[in-house]
Amino acid sequence: MVLVAVFGAALLIAVLLSGLAARTVLSTSFLFLVGGALVSDGFLGLIHITPESEIVAVTADLALFAVLFTDGMHVSFPKLRANWKNPARALGLGMPLAFVGMALVTHYLVGLDWTTSFLVGAVLAPTDPVFASAIVSRKEVPAKLRQLLNVESGINDGLALPVVLVLIAAAGPSSGHAEASFGKIGMELALGLAFGVLLPLLVNGLVRFRLLGAEPKLQPLLPLATGIILYAVCHLTHANPYLAAFSAGAVIVAVSPEAKTAFEPLGEALAELAKFAALLVFGALLTPQLFGDLSFGGYVAVFLAIVLIRPASLLLSLIGTRFDRREKLVAAWFGPKGFASVVYGLLLLQAGIPQGEQAFTLIAVCIAFSIIAHSSTDVPIARLFDVDDLAGIPDKEDDATVARQH
Repeated sequence: MVLVAVFGAALLIAVLLSGLAARTVLSTSFLFLVGGALVSDGFLGLIHITPESEIVAVTADLALFAVLFTDGMHVSFPKLRANWKNPARALGLGMPLAFVGMALVTHYLVGLDWTTSFLVGAVLAPTDPVFASAIVSRKEVPAKLRQLLNVESGINDGLALPVVLVLIAAAGPSSGHAEASFGKIGMELALGLAFGVLLPLLVNGLVRFRLLGAEPKLQPLLPLATGIILYAVCHLTHANPYLAAFSAGAVIVAVSPEAKTAFEPLGEALAELAKFAALLVFGALLTPQLFGDLSFGGYVAVFLAIVLIRPASLLLSLIGTRFDRREKLVAAWFGPKGFASVVYGLLLLQAGIPQGEQAFTLIAVCIAFSIIAHSSTDVPIARLFDVDDLAGIPDKEDDATVARQH
């Protein structure tokens, strides 16, 4: 119950300071991260959590599922069809460049073998808009930039997952049975996609029966019930829950926009709670010993991952686009590591890979510094876009889209 009390206290403080955080470099995400670290064994010793603790895997798993489920609901297929080129560049070129760049840095600076180094690159390749919320949610930021970061971060988790699983199979103790592992991974991904598409369609069909239907005050619970069932089914059948979550969210908004509208306030609140819980637990892992275990080369690799590898890879992918210089720099900077990297890092640690502990230490420190760097700079950078926030007036990109439609 100590952990519950600490979470309640941290949540109260975060809510009371959220107004200040929205105007300054103070970050609610940072508060939970620091709160978790303060009550851990490394400082006050109020809670005792290790990377092997079940609560770490459960909270990270739930948080990633919730965030991907709500992220999927932000995917607009009509808008995506009209403006797919920029996200495709970031995912098709920027992400592989970051993956390879991180693998090279890890191998040569940290000394991990090539398979584990590429595994670290795959784990740290996904980005998370949660820790740059001012950039992806504020109207003064150009719509095309917000869409790029939202779509990229929403899809790259699912793209990185198969690579992570394949590399874990290749690097793990049972690497001699890699072919069987690859087949199992493919089946899990296929099942996750199938459940993520079929379950929302089934629920939507039930709602349309004449004798069935939810009264207005209970309508927000329909997507919630769908998500809960989906999470349970995926874990019972070993289907991939993350691909299922994102695809289910996208299907719900496509077939039932009214369900998305009804669920959005509740869904965003639940995703925030899951995120804060995961940050508190993850912060408890950030002990002085963890930071002390990382070599000097590891710290150099973390620095390069945040300030060079991600920015350079995305800048290269955006060459020739209509983004101006400021927009390119902002997009390149905001590649924070988030819950996907936490979950994938835990998968790596629990797989029993020979250099797994070294790899996890590097990943955990990189995520911690990334959260601090990106969640504390999103508000000041969002303010650089001196655009009047006038309701009903689209930006240039929206004007161009409207013109093409007519």
